This record gives sequence, structure tokens and C-alpha cells, in this order.
Amino acid sequence: IDTNVLVSSLISKNSNSPTVRIIDLIPDGLICPIYNDFLLFEYDEILHRKKFHLEEQTIFKITDLIINFGLKILPKKYYGEMIDEDDRIFLETFYAVENSYLVTGNLKHFPKLPFIVSPAEMMKIIEK
Repeated sequence: IDTNVLVSSLISKNSNSPTVRIIDLIPDGLICPIYNDFLLFEYDEILHRKKFHLEEQTIFKITDLIINFGLKILPKKYYGEMIDEDDRIFLETFYAVENSYLVTGNLKHFPKLPFIVSPAEMMKIIEK
């Protein structure tokens, strides 16, 4: 799960938005976040930005959710070019687990691959 999806879910006023629903499905086991220490560091850094006005307890809850219901893995090297090098770790994490999806609000930052999807696309996949 890309950081922008987490941020969007936490600041959304719409409890039925795809980003909120994705996070809500984690405890049910319908979504298993894949993470590693690099992603946790990225999540922590971004979620603590003052512009998002997130409380420490909220940040703790979302990272705790990912750790408790997710799968910790080592990233798999991706040698292709990236539009935004900061997003490489997300792609390398996604590559490490077969049959996984990379859920992002920034599709244009990643190669066009069938398993890199928007939150709305992920919800359609789950609903099938």
C-alpha cells in the first residue's frame, strides 16, 4: 500500500471512499499489507508531516495495523527506470511477493503493470 493511500484514508471525510475501505478490510484479512522496515520508515516520515495534522495516536494505529495484520518481507530488486525514485521501494516490495498488488494513488509514477492498481480498482477486484 503506497503512502498516499494511507494518507488519503486518514484524512478522508468519506467513510465509503476506496482508500478508507481498503484500510478497513485489513483486520478482516481481505487485504494483507506487505511491508518492510524501509516502508515503515517512509510511512512514519510522511504521516508525521505537519501539513496532514495527524495525531500521534492515529499514526501509531495505522502502522500497528500494518505490522499486526501484514506480511513483513525483504524487497526484491527492480532494475527498471522509475519516474520517482522515492517510489522504487514500493515496487521492490510488491515484486517480492507473487500474486500481490501495489495499491497507489499515483499510477503515473509506476510502470504500467496489471497488478499496480488504484484504490478504486483494488476495491473492484475485491468485490469480484
